[in-house]
Amino acid sequence: MRLFHKAEDYAAFEKVLAEGLDRYPVNLLTYCLMGNHWHLVVKPRTDEALGRFMGWVGVTHVRRHHEHYHTRGGGHLYQGRFKSFPVQDDSHFLTVCRYVEANAVRAGLVADARMWRWCGLHADGRKGSKPFILSDWPVEKPRNWIALVNKVLGDNELEQLRTSVNRGRPLGDHDWMIRTARRLSLGFTLRGPGRPRKTCESSESENQ
Repeated sequence: MRLFHKAEDYAAFEKVLAEGLDRYPVNLLTYCLMGNHWHLVVKPRTDEALGRFMGWVGVTHVRRHHEHYHTRGGGHLYQGRFKSFPVQDDSHFLTVCRYVEANAVRAGLVADARMWRWCGLHADGRKGSKPFILSDWPVEKPRNWIALVNKVLGDNELEQLRTSVNRGRPLGDHDWMIRTARRLSLGFTLRGPGRPRKTCESSESENQ
């Protein structure tokens, strides 16, 4: 289902996003809005901020969308809860941002990500053109950033990203992933599909 049908729909969502950023302690680092989905790279400043921010943005957008299109009572706009995963503040963060900002390029909508009006790369180059300000990144942006965004990501990078999106798995170096999964109770995201087989070794480790 399409979320945005015209330029005014994208702009209306950006206003909702700006209101949400004013309401909740969340930093927006970059983003991309597509016709039927959107990506945000955010840094919540409290443990509860992400869920509250995303919940408010989703509910507010749905309510205003139905009011505008006179479709109140016409069913759900979104299919399920938002997906999220933590990212290490290093090259993995840059990979995520490349993936997000290049959405329109991968979809064949533009040849240069800067040409897509509804993404962080376009907003970053036109200060004051958006109802919000993007926050500083935790790592330095490479000088050839635009070329990197417009370059196709490798199959391995795409596979890791999509696994993190679908499973909520932390994205980073192995040791960081393990520590983060333990700290955030995300250990289940590190396991493969299906229930693990019980063994004497695994049973002993679980009891330690």
